[in-house]
Amino acid sequence: MSIQRIGVLTSGGDAPGMNTAIRAVVRGAVARGVSVMGIEDGYDGLLKGKLRELRPRDVGDILHKGGTFLQTARCKEMLTEAGQREAVRVINAKDVDGLVVIGGDGSLRGARRLSELGVKVVGIPASIDNDIFGTSMSLGVDTALNTILDATDKLRDTASSHERAFLIETMGRGSGYLATMAGLICGAELVVIPEVPTTLEAIGKAIEAAYARGKNHAFVIVAEGANPKVHEIATHLDEADIGFKSRVTILGHVQRGGRPTAFDRLLANRMGIAAVNALIDGEDDVMVGLGADAISLVPLEDVVNRVRDLQSDYYEMISVLAR
Repeated sequence: MSIQRIGVLTSGGDAPGMNTAIRAVVRGAVARGVSVMGIEDGYDGLLKGKLRELRPRDVGDILHKGGTFLQTARCKEMLTEAGQREAVRVINAKDVDGLVVIGGDGSLRGARRLSELGVKVVGIPASIDNDIFGTSMSLGVDTALNTILDATDKLRDTASSHERAFLIETMGRGSGYLATMAGLICGAELVVIPEVPTTLEAIGKAIEAAYARGKNHAFVIVAEGANPKVHEIATHLDEADIGFKSRVTILGHVQRGGRPTAFDRLLANRMGIAAVNALIDGEDDVMVGLGADAISLVPLEDVVNRVRDLQSDYYEMISVLAR
């Protein structure tokens, strides 16, 4: 069966570059004679039938904007068999021949389930945690890192003026990627991440050693899912009186916002076009991924069943460069 109409949705947490990807999907499909239905509010909107046709002019002036103009939402119903079958029913009722799903791990799991039920699906990875198997970079990661870098550069000014240890919490409930990369590029003394167990005592010794080496400030980057937690670390450092007074900065959802960087815009365009071409050319049950600067197709089965490893060489590099 040839592809005449495709649907596109953004699901889960938003990420800079989603709008750029939507634009690429719409214009790439129209260029090949295929119409596009935009699905509002992710899987929740799909179940409610919130679909509307998107033409090239409908996606004008959005590639530079953060967030997603289609909106996104969590959808517990998609975790159930009844919800999944309702999604298939809506897709068939709207004469949608294939679906592009832009989102993170949970969104791609939903895409995989729809594929198992007979829907032609291609995924685009969008997660600032960069925790998706099969791609070296997901949409939004570069923008989030630049947001963190901008914040740490500003905090460095006040940290060095007052001999303080700044504890900066990044997003990452189950992944330490953002914290690790931020720690490397901002010159942190250490990072605390879910993948590498540590103790308050070990953290205290590392910061005390930095003070003893004559440093006038210290940075500790803490992923939100790490143990110990950022406020526990602050309390321990102050009680231990290691030389620096601690200050906590929680970056929170500011990391999800902002104009996508040039890298994220380029990646979103490449992935959007690749997703459309894959569907039209007969590929499905795959995700478009980036590897060695080339776009490739990765089976969704591998994406949802395998874990992207922490790049330990970057983590180890931090302690070397912190001397």
